[in-house]
Amino acid sequence: MPSAPEHEARRRAPSAAVRPAPPEPAGPRSVLPGAPEPLGARFATGPDGTPGTRFALWAGGAEAVELCLFEEGGGGDALRETRLPLTAGAHGTWHGFVPGVLPGHRYGYRVHGRWDPWTGARWNPAKLLLDPYARAVDGDFSLPPHVYGHVRDWPQQHVADTVRDERDSAPYVPKGVVVHDDDDWSDDHRPGTPWPESVLYELHVRGFTMRHPGIPEQLRGTYAGLAHPAALEHLTRLGVTAVELLPVHQFAHEDHLLRRGLRNYWGYNSVAWFAPHAGYAAGGTRGQQVGEFKRMVRALHAAGIEVLLDVVYNHTAEGGELGPTLSLRGIDNRHYYRLQDDPRRYADHTGCGNTLNVVRPAALRLVTDSLRYWVTEMGVDGFRFDLAAALARTATHDVDMLSPFLATVAQDPVLRRVKLIAEPWDVGPGGYRAGAFPPPWSEWNDRYRDAVRDFWRGALPDLRDLGYRLSGSSDLYARDGRRPWASVNYVTAHDGFTLRDLVSYERKHNEANGEGNRDGADDNRSWNCGTEGETADLRVRALRRRQVRNLLTTLLLSAGVPMLVAGDEMGRTQRGNNNAYCQDNETGWVDWSLLDDPGWRGVAALCARLVALRRAHPALRSPSFFSGLPREGSGLRDLAWFTPGGTEMTEADWYAPSATLGLYLSGPEVPAGEPGGAPVTGESFLLILHAGARALRFTLPGPPWARSYALLANTALEDQSTAPDLHRDGGSRISVRGRSVLLWRVVPEREGSAPLSPGP
Repeated sequence: MPSAPEHEARRRAPSAAVRPAPPEPAGPRSVLPGAPEPLGARFATGPDGTPGTRFALWAGGAEAVELCLFEEGGGGDALRETRLPLTAGAHGTWHGFVPGVLPGHRYGYRVHGRWDPWTGARWNPAKLLLDPYARAVDGDFSLPPHVYGHVRDWPQQHVADTVRDERDSAPYVPKGVVVHDDDDWSDDHRPGTPWPESVLYELHVRGFTMRHPGIPEQLRGTYAGLAHPAALEHLTRLGVTAVELLPVHQFAHEDHLLRRGLRNYWGYNSVAWFAPHAGYAAGGTRGQQVGEFKRMVRALHAAGIEVLLDVVYNHTAEGGELGPTLSLRGIDNRHYYRLQDDPRRYADHTGCGNTLNVVRPAALRLVTDSLRYWVTEMGVDGFRFDLAAALARTATHDVDMLSPFLATVAQDPVLRRVKLIAEPWDVGPGGYRAGAFPPPWSEWNDRYRDAVRDFWRGALPDLRDLGYRLSGSSDLYARDGRRPWASVNYVTAHDGFTLRDLVSYERKHNEANGEGNRDGADDNRSWNCGTEGETADLRVRALRRRQVRNLLTTLLLSAGVPMLVAGDEMGRTQRGNNNAYCQDNETGWVDWSLLDDPGWRGVAALCARLVALRRAHPALRSPSFFSGLPREGSGLRDLAWFTPGGTEMTEADWYAPSATLGLYLSGPEVPAGEPGGAPVTGESFLLILHAGARALRFTLPGPPWARSYALLANTALEDQSTAPDLHRDGGSRISVRGRSVLLWRVVPEREGSAPLSPGP
């Protein structure tokens, strides 16, 4: 039962706020019979040949639904609203056909029903709702009190969510836009890069292009800017095979940020899962953003680069019970969201106030329809799912790899063929599920991130965990037919320090976020090389660049799929901010002037060189897990580990503290990509990682491993292009500088002992 104050709030709800103005008469517009399929707004031809738009909205528990059309002519900047009733169809779908509504027309919905938050019912027709199937959105959320379904500033905040606000929200919220789907994708050629050959590059559409001097100013920060030849040239020179775009679904800015004069920059606050974010469009927001996004995809595909989207289906921008009413809450709150035993409250497994209830049919359909749309009509090649464990929760809130969402994706003929990456956790109970997702999923591997960071800062107790991470994390993924590419390896991501900051700061510096430096992770596994923050000390700066080269080299030469972060290859810094989600400014944007610095330009060149090596040599991107067993005939192992003395590591060596590891990859012994498939052959390599501060002597393994070696990369050098040709016999003792990586190519006997170029 509600408490006494709750009873009072319920009793006073009808008179708690100003009544909405009466709707404009329908005028000449009329609603003809429509169809319950497909959902959304679809431009079409009516029964009499008249062009118009079919509208269909699922609102299962509603008592009535009004379609609201908006046109200029309301006086000043206001739009004139026309409200038209839709017909209730079968299974909760409301629909109609409106002649004369053409592409570019703006619209929304008002949904009527009970206001009873104690049972989870939060219908409020005073609030204009964005169509969850809207393919374009015009306008932005300003989040005044009118946008909340409850009286936001009710004096008794503990019951504020139960008091209905009847002020009209239409002037303060964006509208959906009718879009004409007439694109022909026959001229588009998807790269179709196999997983083992993939190198991902996480970037922000706006942040990547805002400061690029080669992109025209009017295109910076936009989809068109990312499609510009200057942006494509950097991506192709670097050699990455796919861009992973931070959220491009239409999103809203949180109220607490707007009050502090900030904005949501990363975009993990979705409100429309079919619409490309209008703020990244150069050509307009009345549907032009859709065509601009498609042209960007075509340009990237033409450059041989796949497009993956970072998608946020786990929660919406409506937040918890004290959040605004923008779309799903006002359509059918009880169906779309997970509610607690007390239906007033939301089950929050995301840390963002609510969790989408993909166990429910309409919610599950919304997500899968959106995914298919982006593949089939927008041309994308895959997805990275933010907090994917939240989508794998069942009706009992448990994370289950046989959940409805995962089962649906696994059998879907469109979705099962694209790249699927899980962030394999959420913040709810039992939410950490790294290694548990089934085929065909890959996962962000935070175990890789932590082990590599700890090794290079000297914090690993022994080498066991590092060995697993470098060789593809078979302890996590070698089951159910999964392969090394199930592991998406990364050292940094958008969330946390940049690579340069990882070696420059030991503490977060998030004061600019306005939260008293309380936000962001405290455990960064970073090392500042002896000085906190930027410094004029040339020795510290050189060491930091070397550490960046070490981390990048380790990442790009590990089994699995490497993910780089835009700007890390050129020393981008956020000045120690490890949670720049609200920094839509120079803090969050890529600084392209860094390439004018020879030191950082050398890092970028090394990165491109390593990507090329990886692409050229199967041993550096093995499609299957290594066995580590001697092969018949040669007696060599496909993977072998060596101590600095040039001997194979014993079990005791794995448990002993050490800062040095030798990794031998035998090209002729690389396991086949598929059972019964053609053997994968190639050259062999020796990788030496030395995290100790002092130089040491390392004995290169002699026959049968190799008679001689040629040096390909040495991270102790600022400029790899000036490295001398270096050739050493097997069994030689070489000097390895402190904190450096050496990559040696095994010289086949047919090449003799002539010195070799260090390039591939």
